[in-house]
Amino acid sequence: MAFMDDFYMITQEDLEDIKESISTQDLPTAVNTIKGFLEKQDLVELNVAVTGESGSGKSTFVNAFRGLGDDEEGSAKTGPIETTMEPEAYLHPKYKNVKVWDLPGIGTPNFKADEYLKLVEFERYDFFIIIASDRFRECHTKLAKEITRMGKKFYFVRSKIELSINAEKRKKNFDQKKTLDTIRENCENGLRKADIEDPVVFLISSFELGKYDFDLLQERMEQELPQHKRRVLMLALPNITLEINEKKKKVLQENILKVALLSALVATVPVPGLSVAVDLVIVTVEIEKYYSTFGLDDPSLQKLCESSGKTIEEFKSLMKSPLRGGINPASVLSLVGAASLVVAENTVEYFVSVIPLLGSLVAGGLSYMTVSTMLWRALNDIAEDAKNVLIASVQSEV
Repeated sequence: MAFMDDFYMITQEDLEDIKESISTQDLPTAVNTIKGFLEKQDLVELNVAVTGESGSGKSTFVNAFRGLGDDEEGSAKTGPIETTMEPEAYLHPKYKNVKVWDLPGIGTPNFKADEYLKLVEFERYDFFIIIASDRFRECHTKLAKEITRMGKKFYFVRSKIELSINAEKRKKNFDQKKTLDTIRENCENGLRKADIEDPVVFLISSFELGKYDFDLLQERMEQELPQHKRRVLMLALPNITLEINEKKKKVLQENILKVALLSALVATVPVPGLSVAVDLVIVTVEIEKYYSTFGLDDPSLQKLCESSGKTIEEFKSLMKSPLRGGINPASVLSLVGAASLVVAENTVEYFVSVIPLLGSLVAGGLSYMTVSTMLWRALNDIAEDAKNVLIASVQSEV
């Protein structure tokens, strides 16, 4: 199917193709057609390259970016010596279209940036994260200049910032903001001396990703990515700050009008039971995405319990969404008050959809309003639940 910007616009041709397909299918096949269409929305790939010297914390950052600890299943290998001999892709645990690449270490005496980028297949990455654990050296600046020359973006990350903070805390006149400003200024001054124009350095702790400059880093990446890639980035980021929580909500809001339009299209096909069946599929698929994206699914909550010391029951007690007990037809229908409303709507839709032109408009409008209303309510409730859970987890760590 043809998409403008790879994601954001469904063309009229796409809609006509879907309508033509489902009009000749039985109910189960038509429902599966819609499911397949919904799945195709999330095929836009994002490839993130992470590089730096051996021991700089590359692999730990690769794990943290994907919301994983160093000892979890699927995590990149970490250690005091270089463990990455060739580019290795690590899939996001929830979004298989997101790959974070752990690249071989730089910093050998004869390092040549152009040869390195050719070796790691430069073209496949959307942007580069260049990591240093103390100061940036010639190898970092050579690589940055070559990346710029070849027309792609990079971001300087000063890692292991928690170690620097802990060391400075021993001093009587410790001031965290002043310490962070000094580290950042020293790094940026060093890069200027190496002829890097207007350098920006992000201070990151992979073990405390929600602190320091991670919000600034994600904002910069978001601004510089193409629109369809921004959505992928925001959905894939771990839900670790209130700012990310709010941005995830906005990204998911953008999809509501599109899937509601799809519901309206299906409602114009005069097949008994099709509209309500498809609406339930659409709403269920989207709500499951909401829970996963905000980290409110049980596996995500269990990981949060391990880091915060709280139980799943404590977190769920903060959740007010009618779907907190599980996603099923009954709980989905509760979003519009009662199952009878949707059943009545489906009956009306069927009879008006057999009336040429006017009937199609009425049926489509009813279905559009029902699905969009259900999803708006669900998203608002789930985003608020995620906010409350996030605040509670942060308070536990203080």
